[in-house]
Amino acid sequence: MPAINFFEEDVSYKLKNKNKVKQWIKDTIAAEGYKLDELTYIFCSDEYLLKINQEYLDHDTYTDIITFDNSETEKLITGDIFISIDRIRENAAKFNQTLATELHRVIIHGALHLLGYKDKRPEDKKNMTQKEDKYLKEIAF
Repeated sequence: MPAINFFEEDVSYKLKNKNKVKQWIKDTIAAEGYKLDELTYIFCSDEYLLKINQEYLDHDTYTDIITFDNSETEKLITGDIFISIDRIRENAAKFNQTLATELHRVIIHGALHLLGYKDKRPEDKKNMTQKEDKYLKEIAF
């Protein structure tokens, strides 16, 4: 049975409208022609995510999100997405966004990575941002 779960590590954060967010993510995955197996979001601190970045990606930098694709079947999404709530708060202020808007952008950003979207090259980043904007407009809550 398809599942989306939310957990906290090293922070205390409760996602608002959890069931609506889950449905929005599921709808996004379906709209892109994929099916959901299991998706886990872990909200954490900067320090927690920095350790993951150092250990698994050999990067010694803070980041807002790290996505691990655990899919074994094509077009079937299975993954773990770590999101720094510290970074989300800082970026929301920096980009003059609400915390909820910034968090939703990063939540869907991680899902889009699992759907095959990249963001390292300028043209890929532009496409990713367009997809984020598209799906953010579809939030009905």
